[in-house]
Order: sequence, then structure tokens, then C-alpha cells
Amino acid sequence: MHCHAQTLADRLASLPSVVDVKEMESTAFGEKYLVLFEQPVDHGNPSAGTFRQRVFVCNVHPDSATVVVTEGYGAQYAARAGYRDEISGIFNTNNIVIEHRYFMESTPYPGADPNDVDWNYLTTENAAADHHAVVEALKEIYTGKWIATGISKGGQTSLMYRVYYPQDVDITVPYVGPLCKALRDGRHEPFIENYAGTPEQRKAVRDFQSGLFERKDAVLPMLDSLARAEGYEFNLPIGQIYDYWTLEFSFAFWQWGYPADGIPSADATDREVFDYMVKVCSPEYFVSWGPTSPFFIQAAKELGYYGYDLGQFADCSEHISIDSTDGYFKTLFMPSEWDFEFDDTIYRRTCGFLESTDARILFIYGQFDPWSAVMPDDPHKDNIRFYIEPGGSHRTRILTFPEETRDEIIGLLSDWLYGK
Repeated sequence: MHCHAQTLADRLASLPSVVDVKEMESTAFGEKYLVLFEQPVDHGNPSAGTFRQRVFVCNVHPDSATVVVTEGYGAQYAARAGYRDEISGIFNTNNIVIEHRYFMESTPYPGADPNDVDWNYLTTENAAADHHAVVEALKEIYTGKWIATGISKGGQTSLMYRVYYPQDVDITVPYVGPLCKALRDGRHEPFIENYAGTPEQRKAVRDFQSGLFERKDAVLPMLDSLARAEGYEFNLPIGQIYDYWTLEFSFAFWQWGYPADGIPSADATDREVFDYMVKVCSPEYFVSWGPTSPFFIQAAKELGYYGYDLGQFADCSEHISIDSTDGYFKTLFMPSEWDFEFDDTIYRRTCGFLESTDARILFIYGQFDPWSAVMPDDPHKDNIRFYIEPGGSHRTRILTFPEETRDEIIGLLSDWLYGK
């Protein structure tokens, strides 16, 4: 009697904690599945209940290396037929994407009012335990080396996963991942004011912001009209949202790497200025609640964030309706009755980990991305490497580097993957 070889779908379905497996279309992989894992809401307290976490499994071969993307937000993009992570594409590896807890469909409280959600279990430690459970299960199938990676908050997540579970993966590649030490870290503002771009480019950005304050009477009604049309609801009056929107421009401009010669000139029309602002810096960012809002709760609790420098616009004070940006984060992003205390434990633990280990970690940053102001300190170890793309932004990837550096990064990863 012959035994039938198990299909990949069968093997996935038989893994511990897997409750559903659905085949998905893929133009990048031979097989692709959406796998639902049943996870504890609190890994330290099983009685707190469970939730279902979405995991996308893109298959090359069980013996190949596997790239696991520790997404920091929702992972709906991974459902696209053509989806493939950059490193998986470079090395033709298996590709796993884990949606972050409390985002999109991977939430213990689907459809709940945010005020009815217990946010105590949204921690870096629980998220890392989610990743550990998924990776340990999938290692039953995928026996090659493992690379954890992610972009932005996902890059931060991949690093913190390594801090909590240093032996789970062989290599970690965080892209443009911040490591803040406080809710208002303090390093982003001087970076934007004194370092990003050239002095002439920084002046062009500041002048545009000053002009936006001066045009407030004309442009504010356009913002109000857009907000009404889109159904945006804010925690502050629209006049104050306008001020924060103007302050946010410099961060968004450098984060996304817009060209300075595209900034509208002083004689541009109010409509041209408004349209450019919406393109670079969508006011949707300030809505009182949206799909990415659970991130703000994590920032308030333990991930940290940036501030705004209102002082450089003292000349425009007659047009500005906020007196200070102190405490702005909670006013803008938190319901008034919520008050989370910032805990810097994961910041200190991550710094200590990088000082005490020589794990294979390759950091990718863009030179002028404001999040680069809060990259970890380089501990100068053989296997902890930092690559910073000249003039790069938050869009920096391995394949956006100049050819020589790109080849060096790929060569190093190749040595780590296929060497000893």
C-alpha cells in the first residue's frame, strides 16, 4: 500500500494553532496560502482569550531559505497576486508575512469601538511572541535558514522580535526602522532643521511652511471642505489641525524624499499650494481614528514618536492658533480619557542587546529620512552592519542603493545565507 505524499496545504493545516488554510492566487510563487493562526491575546495569560492572526505563506521549496516579514501594521498588500518581498525576490526564498496584532483582521476585537478595546495586550512582547509561535510552527515545514525583515514599524518589529527571541532566525534585516527613547524623542526636529538636504533645500521647505501659515485664511476653507467631503473627523478644531498639518509638512517631505524643486513658489496660487500639500502630507493622517491608529497607542506606550518645532515660525504667530506643541501627541491622537504612561524598557533592552551580541543584523536607512535620526547606535561589531543610502528617504531599499553598495549588501547577505 502506498502512502500519498501530503500536500503543502495539508501540512499547513496540521500545524499547531492553525485553524484555517485558504489557497491564494500568486504570479510570483508556485503556491501561496492564507493561514489563520489562533493566538493567545496575552501570551503570559492564556485565560485572556484568543484571536486569529493572518499569515501569508508563499512557497518556493521547503528546503529553501525563508524570509519572514514581521509587518508592523495590516498586511493586506500581501494578498496581491504579484506580491513578493525584496529579499525573497533577490534570493528566491520562501516568503512569510505575519499581520501585526490589533491591525486589520488580526485583532481580538473585530469591529469594536476603540473605547471598548483592552489595549493592555498590545505590547512588543506579545507581538514578538506571536511571531515566535508562527515561526516555530512553520519550521516544521521550512528547514532552511530564516531571515526576519520588515519596513518602517515592521523593521522595528523585526529587530524587537530578535531581541526577545535571539535564536529564532539566522539573519535580521530591518529597513528604515526607528528606535525612539521617549514619546517625544527630541532628535527628529534638529535633524530636519539642520541636517536633511542642503541648507538651500531646508530653507525652501521652511519658506513653504511659513507661506502656508500666511495663506491660512485662503487655504483653511479648502482643508475644511476636503475634510467634510472625505468624512475626516479630528480631535481638535480645524484651525488647529491646519497648524499641525503645516508643521507636519517638513517631516513628510523628507520622509518620502520629495524633490525640493517641486515645492510651489511664492507666487503659486492658493489652490496649487493646497493640492501640493495634500499630495505630500495628507490631512487624513490627523483623523481621530483610522486603520493605523493602534500604532499611536503603541507609540504612546513604548515605541515613542517625534515632536514639532513651533519656535522657528514665531514670525507667523498671528496666523497660528496653537500656543505650544507640548503634549500634542495625546491631544491629537488619543481620546481625552486615555492616558498611557510611556515605558522605555524595550528601548533600553534593544540597546543592551545590540551592545552584547554580534548577531547577524543588517540595518538599512535613508540618509535624509527623519526616522534615521533615531537609528540605533552602531556597536561596531563584525556582524551588525549599517547601510545608509546617500540622499535616501523612507523609500530606501537594497535595490535603491548605488550599484557598488547594493552588490556589497547582497554579497554580505549571500555569505550569511549560504556560507558557514
